[in-house]
Amino acid sequence: MRIAILDNERDQLRLVTHTATGLGHECHEYTDGALLLQAVQAQRFDLLIFHWRLPGIDSPALVKALRRAAGNRLPILFTTHRSDAADMAMSLHAGADDFLISPIADAELEARICGLQRRSQPAPHEPQLVFGPYRFLPAWRTVKLNGVRVELRSREYDLALFLFQNTGRLLSREQLYQAIWGAGFKALSRSLDTHLSRVRAKLDLRPANGFLLAALRGFGYRLETVSAQEDVQAGPGPMLQERPTKADSTTPKSYTFAHAHEREMGCGALVRRATLDHKEI
Repeated sequence: MRIAILDNERDQLRLVTHTATGLGHECHEYTDGALLLQAVQAQRFDLLIFHWRLPGIDSPALVKALRRAAGNRLPILFTTHRSDAADMAMSLHAGADDFLISPIADAELEARICGLQRRSQPAPHEPQLVFGPYRFLPAWRTVKLNGVRVELRSREYDLALFLFQNTGRLLSREQLYQAIWGAGFKALSRSLDTHLSRVRAKLDLRPANGFLLAALRGFGYRLETVSAQEDVQAGPGPMLQERPTKADSTTPKSYTFAHAHEREMGCGALVRRATLDHKEI
């Protein structure tokens, strides 16, 4: 597991890290609550361990913020120097899963880590979404490519899942912003393109894996299903199916779109006209 540990006492950090790494886990140490929150928003962790009473930190508010960032599946274990029933009740009501009272014994910490790990494992019957070699586990907000977990940030995961759930559909930039960032989000000029580029690279979207991300200038994006034999390249610009023509520079190129729902909606002709002289986005 990847474990994030927050404490302002170096000895306590070293103790927890030593015990957890001895169990084979990967540990990341933090002494600042704001930095921990930023890390949870940008990375995936399997367990959080932090001291409940830290100077300058509102622990209940931090737990709630962590829950908003990582969801309810992320186990949170807190430590405290005092056996205060009110303190423990407050932490559990805020969203923590378990607690330990200092001084912490190695054996007790090991038992709590193993217990939380078992409780957080998804049950065998939990739903999985499979798209060719890509397997999404919504309960864990995780995606695997050919059985190997791909490290995605929170919004990258949301964007990837939304694209796969809408395979073959032409999605406008406005649709993508509203679905991933929300209706009130003020779009930055390149924020969507940056996230899409990261998703394309991290998920290795190419014919060998059965999917390509097509960018249609002026219209939006579409995740395409393709075969490894198709003569299509996954570049940053528009990817279209081109009708073969004779090698004549005076002959205009024409493009076709094989998606029935576009023809029914009348989008095909519009896209063809808009992309005859296509440029890289």
